[in-house]
Amino acid sequence: MTDTRQESLAALLGGRGGAVDASLPPAAFVLGWLLGGRSVEAGALAAVLCGVVVGVVRVVRGARPGALLVSVAVVVAAAYVALRTGRPEDFFLLQILLNAASALAWAASIVVRWPLLGVVVGLVTGQRFRWRRDPDLLRAYRLASWPWVGQYVLRVLVFGALWLAGQVVLLGVMRVALTWPLQVACVAVSWWVLRRSLPGDHPGLRHPRVPGGD
Repeated sequence: MTDTRQESLAALLGGRGGAVDASLPPAAFVLGWLLGGRSVEAGALAAVLCGVVVGVVRVVRGARPGALLVSVAVVVAAAYVALRTGRPEDFFLLQILLNAASALAWAASIVVRWPLLGVVVGLVTGQRFRWRRDPDLLRAYRLASWPWVGQYVLRVLVFGALWLAGQVVLLGVMRVALTWPLQVACVAVSWWVLRRSLPGDHPGLRHPRVPGGD
């Protein structure tokens, strides 16, 4: 097995920095909410400002502006929901819905034999969709996609329970705890499943074994 497989899986995270950055606006919301006398407006302002600052810093460091605009838009949308309802816990509602949608999408991709792990890694490695003609890789990607379903389901269960209980501070804490640490664990498990699922003589992710050749 080659190191390129591990590198490709690590690339799925977009780097640990991206996952860490994603947890900063929710933490800023909770901090602003507490320091502002439990004001949703103060929390929303803190989250949006934090999201903008993080976005600008990452663009300066060479990140793609398009992806950062989307992340800032998600923060703004979350703040808008909380402002509209007046409930601070609703800042996390959009994140719960996005994780639920992600769990369904990943599970559906496995069922229809287009596992999203294979789609993403295929694009990262430049193999595009040739992996689908390799029965071993297709099977391995399907099995290794289940940990990704699991991480989204776990977030929905934890965030959903805390949202229902109105635990704003705990939502902020768990939003950080279940962001990059959980993603790192998910990639590690997926990497392990891939290694266990592929035959020992398989050339690796960058070299799909296509019956009959190209």
